[in-house]
Amino acid sequence: MNPHRRITGQPCWLGRWPLLAVAALALIGCQAPPQRDIAQAAVPPPAAPSPIAFDDAVLKAAHELLGRAQLPPAGGQRQALLIDPLVDGVTGSQSVATRSMEQKIVDLVRRDYPQLEVQSFSTSNLAGQPLVLVGTFTPINNSAGQPTGERDAFRICLALADLKTGKVIAKGVARARPDGVKTTPLPFDADSPAWTRDAAIDGYIRTCQGSKAGDPINPVYGARIMAAALISDAGNAYNGRRYQESLELYRRALNTAGGDQLRAHNGAYLAAWKLKRRDEATQAFARLVDYGLANRQVALKFLFRPGSTQFIPDAQISAPYPLWLNQIARRSAQNRACLEIVGHTSRSGPEPINQRLSVLRAQAIKDRLDSAEPLLVKRTVASGVGSRENLVGTGSDDAGDALDRRVEFRVIDC
Repeated sequence: MNPHRRITGQPCWLGRWPLLAVAALALIGCQAPPQRDIAQAAVPPPAAPSPIAFDDAVLKAAHELLGRAQLPPAGGQRQALLIDPLVDGVTGSQSVATRSMEQKIVDLVRRDYPQLEVQSFSTSNLAGQPLVLVGTFTPINNSAGQPTGERDAFRICLALADLKTGKVIAKGVARARPDGVKTTPLPFDADSPAWTRDAAIDGYIRTCQGSKAGDPINPVYGARIMAAALISDAGNAYNGRRYQESLELYRRALNTAGGDQLRAHNGAYLAAWKLKRRDEATQAFARLVDYGLANRQVALKFLFRPGSTQFIPDAQISAPYPLWLNQIARRSAQNRACLEIVGHTSRSGPEPINQRLSVLRAQAIKDRLDSAEPLLVKRTVASGVGSRENLVGTGSDDAGDALDRRVEFRVIDC
């Protein structure tokens, strides 16, 4: 047989059919799958956690925190635990709710964690480099998981910091339903006239919200924790109406390393005002304004009549407003600052009306500043944002969301 002779009766391409089939399959395999297949294969985002009752949420977060902390066994030497007062995770304020959370955690530790000894948050106890518990309580939109839009849940975040190692050693989180939660601010926070972004408060919040177990303690928080203990004692004295003691502690804090904080400036003004030391209160408020201008932003909690640009007629609340406006005008003029005066409203009511009202209130404040310091006429502009920049966002229209109705002074380029 001739080895070069073709097999008769079979087309020449048929012998190459397996190779063609393999090539075709390879090409098919390299083609991108249809778009609908990609969509079908995409993993859906995880469902938002279901909020639970407030008391249950606090205990869940606390058990999670302490259960992950690798505490020494019971029966040995007890480890000191200090609680740096819990705060709102956006504004840094303390409320009936945050104080209630602290007490529930203290009760839990004393009942279920005998290896820990709860001690007061003080400079003397901090010197022993104990464990320090920090925590935030933040109104959020549960689906988004962020403090935006409708706030229909509270996010609880707890973190345990070991001052000996300088690290965060455990975290616990939970979400709570808003039913029955009392967000009424404590007296100091209700009375505080001013708000601005503050490095010390931001450091505290990031120690909880911006960390995971094993991370170093936020350096700003760590550097200012001694001053924070003095400020905490001063706030407790103010809340207890011990104004002279409060004033002395705020003075000490301001003269302590890391004590140049918004809370200390607010407190020095408030305590002096309560003691009817008007000259000292005026000087303290001037320093508060300077602190805000240095941070390029300061907001004041003016309370207006509903739907009006007129201040409420309650002298207990609005009596110091002329002092505030005079010092804002004077310090801004002396610093030759240019300001955008921004009005805000809470989220209750139609947004178009809120927008218009926020502009009118900002313009009313600008007119008062211009009258006090004519130099500011061409150095200030008024604007409003309605409820688009709410800090609290609950729409409760009470002391709990007073910051949402603030008037803000933003330093701008001239």
